[in-house]
Amino acid sequence: MPYRSPAADILFSLSAVADFPAHVEQGLMGDLDWDAVSSVIGEASRFATAQIAPLNRTGDLAGAVYENGVVTTAPGFADVYRHWAEAGWNGVSAPAEFGGMGLPHLVNVACTEIWNGASMAFALCPLLTEGAIGALKAHGSRELTDIYLPPMVSGRWTGTMNLTEPQAGSDLSAVRTRAERAEDGFYQLFGQKIFITYGEHDLCDNIVHMVLARTPDAPPGSRGISLFLVPKFLPDGEGKPGERNDLRPLRLEEKLGTCGAQIRRIKGDGEGDED
Repeated sequence: MPYRSPAADILFSLSAVADFPAHVEQGLMGDLDWDAVSSVIGEASRFATAQIAPLNRTGDLAGAVYENGVVTTAPGFADVYRHWAEAGWNGVSAPAEFGGMGLPHLVNVACTEIWNGASMAFALCPLLTEGAIGALKAHGSRELTDIYLPPMVSGRWTGTMNLTEPQAGSDLSAVRTRAERAEDGFYQLFGQKIFITYGEHDLCDNIVHMVLARTPDAPPGSRGISLFLVPKFLPDGEGKPGERNDLRPLRLEEKLGTCGAQIRRIKGDGEGDED
């Protein structure tokens, strides 16, 4: 049975459960009105039904391919992602100052449900990018946000989260990846991470990794962990992808039910990683 997005059910939940129209009437949503919300959800549903859902078959049959350090996504994924990003869907709730729509997070939650319903394998990529955008916006310096947020919000660059390590599993207190400050003031990272969703792919120009690591003077346990921004390509003077960084994918790991978005194992040797 072909997928059809349940837009009517989602709008009913926003209205009857979340009481979204009442928030609009109270002026809590700025200039946004219910008709605009309905239009956004309707367009998201049409895009997901027509373009994202058909990716499931090729994702299951072909999956992602790793060869000579290069990961190629299943046929159709790159084209659909490009159309999806060009339509502005990556920035639904992202700050307007960095190119996003600036809509309430609840609207983006509804869109995220639509993307996942159509193809979880596809939707995992923007989900991780959203998390990376949130972390950078909350804790990044102005210099970093000015360089990285505009291309990440537009979808031209994607994001990841690098937590798990082979010897640590889900125990973050056992993270061993170390960060050593270099003479130029940046950090060099040494270690290996596993289960990095969309840690390597061919969907866009650059991948921004958020990596958990320890500095030499860090206390033991989870309190001693710091978060580092490590791009696949170091931005040049114009903010465009420049020199290739030293982190590399080592293999693909099969993931039951999301074959089109197999999980990556990544290792960095520490030269040129950015803080």
